[in-house]
Amino acid sequence: MISLLLADAPNAFSGALNFILRGGLFMWPLLACSIVALTVIILRTMALRRRNVLPLVIESEIERLAPGGSPDRLNRIVQEDSSPLARLAGVALQHLRAPRSENVEAIETRARHEMVSLERGLIVLEIITGIAPLLGLIGAVSGLIHVFSNLGLGAGTADTKAIALGISEALNATVFGLSIAVPTLIAFSYFSKKVEVMSIEMETLVVELIGKCYYGRVAEPLSARPSHALATPGIAHAPRPLA
Repeated sequence: MISLLLADAPNAFSGALNFILRGGLFMWPLLACSIVALTVIILRTMALRRRNVLPLVIESEIERLAPGGSPDRLNRIVQEDSSPLARLAGVALQHLRAPRSENVEAIETRARHEMVSLERGLIVLEIITGIAPLLGLIGAVSGLIHVFSNLGLGAGTADTKAIALGISEALNATVFGLSIAVPTLIAFSYFSKKVEVMSIEMETLVVELIGKCYYGRVAEPLSARPSHALATPGIAHAPRPLA
């Protein structure tokens, strides 16, 4: 089976190359879009693995921490980790001496940076999803213009065959553009949803950590809290603040 695939590999490569060459000038930017999209998809797949964003050891330690207990063990763990959850937990632990509202504000500021990091590259997929079909359409129109500009230069059956062949070649760009846009759109939707779910999970864990670390403390008066700390956005665009 493998030997048959290897034997057919040169033919497949030659067919793909002919497909691109017959599609005209706009096939090359489409080829570049496909390479960029594939690269971003591979990099985002590796970066958004759960163990890279929400390490199990930190998640378990937060759940194991008793209300009002010492977070020293958790602090040592997050100092040795570089995941987004570790950085958020580290900010929370660094500001434990501050009032709860100030700690929440520091966490939310850091959370916005982490969200930007998690969404890195998704804008590229969104752009490719939009421009790939358009480039394919432009390529098809350009090819049809070339075909019809030569209409009538031939004669009889030869002219008809040339038109049919030219139209089929002109549509190669449209097929290529759509074949790039569809999987790129699927990947963009998947990664966007995955980032949203992970951000909600991080928010839940940090809320739990804050609640346990400030357990038993006397709450500060409402009038003493900064006004902007009462309505700051959540980690995952949630309508409620962490406080």
